[in-house]
Amino acid sequence: MVQDIYPHHFDNSFSAARDPEPHSPVFVFRGRELLCRKPDPQSASELPTVIGLFPGYTAGMQIEGLTYIFTVDETPCFLWLGDEPSAPEGFAFCHVKDARAFFLGRNETVLSIFTALHLDNWYRHNRYCGCCGGKMIPGSDERRMDCTACGNKVYPRINPAVIVGVTNGDELLLTWYARSRGVSYPALVAGFTEIGETFEDTVRREVMEEVGLKVKNIRYYKSQPWGLADDILAGYYCDVDGDPAIRLDRNELRTAAWTKREDITGQPDNLSLTNEMMMTFRAGKEPRK
Repeated sequence: MVQDIYPHHFDNSFSAARDPEPHSPVFVFRGRELLCRKPDPQSASELPTVIGLFPGYTAGMQIEGLTYIFTVDETPCFLWLGDEPSAPEGFAFCHVKDARAFFLGRNETVLSIFTALHLDNWYRHNRYCGCCGGKMIPGSDERRMDCTACGNKVYPRINPAVIVGVTNGDELLLTWYARSRGVSYPALVAGFTEIGETFEDTVRREVMEEVGLKVKNIRYYKSQPWGLADDILAGYYCDVDGDPAIRLDRNELRTAAWTKREDITGQPDNLSLTNEMMMTFRAGKEPRK
């Protein structure tokens, strides 16, 4: 999965400030587009660096809008929160889902991109206080935004959600989204947790809403950070309880089908919890009660 980056090391411990190195990666977003170099036959895809974006940079120089966010293998990484900079030669904005493919096989970079996107959304959505409208500034002792007028404190928003592998004997329920970008691959029932719900309640509600099935024997599998939707995913398997006839919510799904283990093909990469859960079921290794 995307967080499986060994032997690389990802450290998002808070630091109020850290000086960039000339070749520190810089994440520059324009909505859901990322500035990067597309791969070609001669070179792999790259992220822009401090020296690439700011050719006159020297050690210790302060660059307003450049914010330290985490380290990867002891290399500090930065987020650009200023106006759109001039792109280095050969670099262009591409959708983050395309960048996911560009950096395939480099999970430490894909994890970094997803996490940086999550933080970019949070910083840009909290420039002004939701209580009084005052200007927000970064906290000095932990990752948060502080209102300069009323003192309101805002911490990064993380949306909890579930991925659900619904089983019926040796069959797994696969779904295809009604709205998808580009080629549609099989997925599992999924949805966000509502206020006041447990994860298990979310599993029951989402399965009923999307495919009209009752479930039982709900068991936890794994979790995954997934910055594409600012969320943390909790994976569960469960068994259909009673009638297995699918009643589809066509606002969410284009189709859904019970699929035998040997017929599961999965998704084109191994980054998602969804894909791992599908392939784990195919191998007969899903948790059972």
